[in-house]
Amino acid sequence: MAKRTRLVWTAAALLPLTVLAAACGSSTTTTTPPSTAKQVGPSLPTSPNKTPETITETGSTLLYPLMGDWTEAYQKQFINSAGAPILTIETGGTGSGTGVTDAATGTVNIGASDAYLSASEKSSYPTMLNIALAISAQQISYNLPGVTTPLKLNGTVLAEIYTGKITKWNDSAIKALNPGVSLPDLAIVPLHRADSSGDTFLFTSYMNAQDSSAWPTSNVGTSISWPTVSGALAETGNGGMVSGCAATKGCIAYIGISYLSKTQAAGLGQAMIENGASQYLAPTASTISAEANALTGKTPADETLSMIDADVSGGYPIVNYEYAIVNTKQTNGTVAEDIRAFLYWAVHTGQSETTYLSAVNFEPLPSSVVALSDNQIAKIGT
Repeated sequence: MAKRTRLVWTAAALLPLTVLAAACGSSTTTTTPPSTAKQVGPSLPTSPNKTPETITETGSTLLYPLMGDWTEAYQKQFINSAGAPILTIETGGTGSGTGVTDAATGTVNIGASDAYLSASEKSSYPTMLNIALAISAQQISYNLPGVTTPLKLNGTVLAEIYTGKITKWNDSAIKALNPGVSLPDLAIVPLHRADSSGDTFLFTSYMNAQDSSAWPTSNVGTSISWPTVSGALAETGNGGMVSGCAATKGCIAYIGISYLSKTQAAGLGQAMIENGASQYLAPTASTISAEANALTGKTPADETLSMIDADVSGGYPIVNYEYAIVNTKQTNGTVAEDIRAFLYWAVHTGQSETTYLSAVNFEPLPSSVVALSDNQIAKIGT
């Protein structure tokens, strides 16, 4: 199995330090979160502490483009008298698993993950929170020159591709889902993530939810033991999945929706995926919202919620919360306050669709979930 080089990005060097003339001042104020949920802990600051500080974030490459936009805007908004950011935020795209581990060990202040904390992670790291930041989705992409009709795929077929039972694009099982489509006698090259990835968690969760006999629960997670499949490729990050699939005729790959413009630019096809209501749908604003709207009301206080393959008419089946994974025990009060201020900004100001979310094809949190996130954020201290 081929394996490509692991990539790490650091956004701090990319964030311009130019400022807006009308930027807000540096004074710290507080506000009361929405009254729909009872707040626990300190009040939530709406701006960073006056003391210059740096906080760090790493993890999900699916969230990485949005996190970059958020941090750039935040650093422009809150500046000191010299025109420099009061709070410096360093970000990186290293994969959700690394984000969780780095946040748990104190290597970074905020871990970003497409997957909520597992039961074992909660047991190992009892002071960790998963805080919902936005609603995202995953697309299934492929490289089939000459095939212009979007292919229909389901969890069983995907599982049989990723276990090596289906090896050609003109296999009878794929033909049965796509009558009238001329499918090539071309080997399928399944791509999976080499790094520990929330996207892997979402993809394996979907296959398991659709057909647990084809993809067992024991092989669902951010890092799994992939079945040996001839020609399969391991790629790092969503960017690696896009470039790897673009370079490989016959490939199939699971890719975060924030990379939609890149998959389109690369000429990759996007599959229509079967949902729990036996409909085949593409990930669009309306189908992602339909799935999320039917489920977000069930979000518990700790915000651990699966939105995979629900029986929702018109709902795209691979939808998720993007999470900030944060330790309630930070190194000092200023850092804790700055983390609370930034995350509060993200789940309020950062929810603007026109300014931030639409660019990465995310959907905003409903107000009830914003209140839950506020309560989680308020627990961050020392």
